[in-house]
Amino acid sequence: MNRKAKTTIVVVVVAFILIIGGMGLKGGNRSGISVRVETVTERDLIATVTGNGWVRPRRSVDLQADIMGRITRLWVREGDSVQVGQVLLQIDPTEYEAAVSRAQAGVSESEARLAQARANLMQAERALERTKTIAARDPDLVSEQELEDALTQVEIQRTLVEAASHGVDMARAALREAQDKLGKTTIRAPIDGVVTRLNVEEGETAIVGTMNNPGSLLLTISDLSVMEAIVRVDETDVPALSLGDSAGVRIDAFPRQTFSGIVTEIAHSSVVQRRTTGATTASTQGQAIDFEVVVTLDSPPPGLRPDLSATAEIVSATRADALSIPIISLTVRDRGPSEPIPQEDEAASALAESAADDGDQEGVFIVREGKARFVPVEVGIAGAEHFEVISGLGKGDSIVAGPYEAIRNLRDGQAIRPITSQTRSRELEGSE
Repeated sequence: MNRKAKTTIVVVVVAFILIIGGMGLKGGNRSGISVRVETVTERDLIATVTGNGWVRPRRSVDLQADIMGRITRLWVREGDSVQVGQVLLQIDPTEYEAAVSRAQAGVSESEARLAQARANLMQAERALERTKTIAARDPDLVSEQELEDALTQVEIQRTLVEAASHGVDMARAALREAQDKLGKTTIRAPIDGVVTRLNVEEGETAIVGTMNNPGSLLLTISDLSVMEAIVRVDETDVPALSLGDSAGVRIDAFPRQTFSGIVTEIAHSSVVQRRTTGATTASTQGQAIDFEVVVTLDSPPPGLRPDLSATAEIVSATRADALSIPIISLTVRDRGPSEPIPQEDEAASALAESAADDGDQEGVFIVREGKARFVPVEVGIAGAEHFEVISGLGKGDSIVAGPYEAIRNLRDGQAIRPITSQTRSRELEGSE
């Protein structure tokens, strides 16, 4: 073999070694699980509680009939604005006018009886006085029996006067009752507002309103100047709410708009919603416990109506410049001893020691020398996409922030490979 051939073989071998070495380096760079790395930073956080419900006016009055009768006149329609005292409808007053006339006649009759009883009393008193005068002049002309009879007659007439007086009171009370029923044939508006519901028409019969008779409702008047959103909040979120919390309310009928409001009432008793459908027996199993929260709207929009669907996001807490991590980065691992991590602060070390007792612990994977190291953390409020960090991390720490599958399967001390924009582009091109 000549020298030229030997040189050619050496060049080929060297080239082959360089290619293998380059592939090895490339493979080494690609070793480890691909993760997204983010830096722990400070940001403003807003914690919210969401509830679904409906819109209602703060003040609404359901009008029912106190008497029974045919509706002869109806002066309003649904949607009309009314003022307090305005006549809304008329129930046939004929029967009740007759009752008033009978009651008036009864008063007149009882007053006549009272006048007659008073006259009889005066007559009995004069007779008693004459008897006493005669007895004083000549006791032999008047016996004791006659004197006692005169006294007894006066007492009887006084009792009859008292009875007739009570009869007058009863007759007048009956008249007032009849007049009251007659007055109830005219239904007037108790408040200023809008007729939001009208359940009757002229010619229909109004029946006496009772709690167990839904057909007795005539109409509803609502004051639409103050509107509220009634939303149901899960029991686990109720302790975080307070009166006066601000809220943003979205109404389905007003898309792409959010109305501001404040929490004015938090129910003290729950509303049980059954998770199952269909007929079921009452049981606490399989039920969600919700509480109603009232949010008063600051500026209700024109055209807002009762019973419209609404969703409220209530601000339960805010943090300015809070140390935060992505929600997806927080994971749970079994409690157990862990090796010390360089540059770990005292609070994080104490948290790791306390986490070694038993059960599970919350934490994140912090990046150290190309490896993911699990660090227990204590979190505070949750914003839309980030958790507040109370202890366990410091500003500027690099943590594993995704993807979810990688974080779920990641182990403490496992090698990782940060996903860069170029790496992501190559992965997308490879998938295509």
